[in-house]
Amino acid sequence: MRKITWSIDAEYDYEENIEYLLREWSVKEVEEFIEKADEVINTLRTELVRYQAAKYRGIFKCVVCKQITLFYKEKDETEIELVRFWNNYQDDKKLKL
Repeated sequence: MRKITWSIDAEYDYEENIEYLLREWSVKEVEEFIEKADEVINTLRTELVRYQAAKYRGIFKCVVCKQITLFYKEKDETEIELVRFWNNYQDDKKLKL
């Protein structure tokens, strides 16, 4: 089982997405987002998977839901760092990894 760490940006993005869903949608959508994110994180933690390489060196990406992409990096064989939970409707040019 691999250790999962969160960057400050990943924590901020995750909370921002939840706040947005609560403002604009409902608790149901928040619960669905959290479930999907947890599924991806648990897969990264427990299985030897590697999602699609991103255009940034050493960074991989995984679609959590159609609106959100998780960017992560493998620090070593035993640790993965969640880098960003990026809203796909934002301008890609603003994505800093």
